[in-house]
Amino acid sequence: MAVTVSIFSTPSPLPLVNLKHLKASHKSASISHRRQLSVLAMTSISLPINVDYLETEFSGHGVSFQGVGDSCAVKMVMENGSVATLMLPSGLVTSYKPIMWHGATFEVLHTTVSEGEAGEAVVRGGASMDFKIHADGCSSIPWSSNHWSLQSVRGSPENSIQVELLSLSPHSMVEAKFLVTLDQDSISSELIVANTKSSSAIEMSGSFISHLKVSTPDATYAVGLQGSNYHSKKPISSEFSIIPPSLWTPNEKEEEEGSSTEESEGEEDDDYAHMTEKMSRIYTSAPRQFTIIDRGRRNSVVIRRSGLEEVYMYSPGSEHDWYGNYAYVCVGPSAKLRPLVVAPGGIWRGSQCIHNPNL
Repeated sequence: MAVTVSIFSTPSPLPLVNLKHLKASHKSASISHRRQLSVLAMTSISLPINVDYLETEFSGHGVSFQGVGDSCAVKMVMENGSVATLMLPSGLVTSYKPIMWHGATFEVLHTTVSEGEAGEAVVRGGASMDFKIHADGCSSIPWSSNHWSLQSVRGSPENSIQVELLSLSPHSMVEAKFLVTLDQDSISSELIVANTKSSSAIEMSGSFISHLKVSTPDATYAVGLQGSNYHSKKPISSEFSIIPPSLWTPNEKEEEEGSSTEESEGEEDDDYAHMTEKMSRIYTSAPRQFTIIDRGRRNSVVIRRSGLEEVYMYSPGSEHDWYGNYAYVCVGPSAKLRPLVVAPGGIWRGSQCIHNPNL
């Protein structure tokens, strides 16, 4: 009981926990306790995270913790200077600054902070994911891909740093792990989902979504997609999506919400696909890696994937201010058109890697 409560701050007076004694007397049960904490993290997300506990239990390995409102920022720092920031409990990566050839770091992700209706800070953008799980082909399993608890920290600043997050659905029907790994020249996000107790297959649909910072979409190109088939779809709207309110005209909005929406299909005919126009596509035959080039910032990143066949790509268009709130493009491995199927007792894993080729 005391172990479960100690992770989260609470206004109620509770006995203090001696962490050294806790480690000695409960070492064999640590995995079980942390799984209980995962459930608490999902069901009691209004409780602020106890940063002092995380510092005591998980600090080192190039990782530090800082409270940000009811959330916690996990900062990962490599010896070569590359830095990334991961938020708990959401699992949102708000910043990735790899070291460049000239010796300075360079922000790759686009993140915005605004004020919510209750005066709270609302963070959007960055690198996140939006997956949903269904059982028996229809019923939804109550699990969120945006609520996690910290399970472990591994590695070293010299080689790579890995943060492992854990999330359980009610009754442990589904167990999910989320691994964020920072290397000297890349950051990767891997989702592992186990169909643990369901007697039938489960279906997963969704996408990784990375908001890549650019000068303007008018100076941005996707390189290596020539010959790839795509479906034009409306933009993915998730908890962390940034979508300009003027993206769709009233007529487009009306069509989008109607049952007769026509969605076009096509084939990418340019190896340097210009992202200047507003567009939202799901590529179904894209190569396992391709490159995003921003000529305005004179920067490029390589996007790699595994475990997912589709690629989501979105541009808000170029009518917005350079280096403004909508100076970004979105990419991410996805399973939007054809859901993933995980058999009873099966395990699925999929990942995205953002590689910096400019070291």
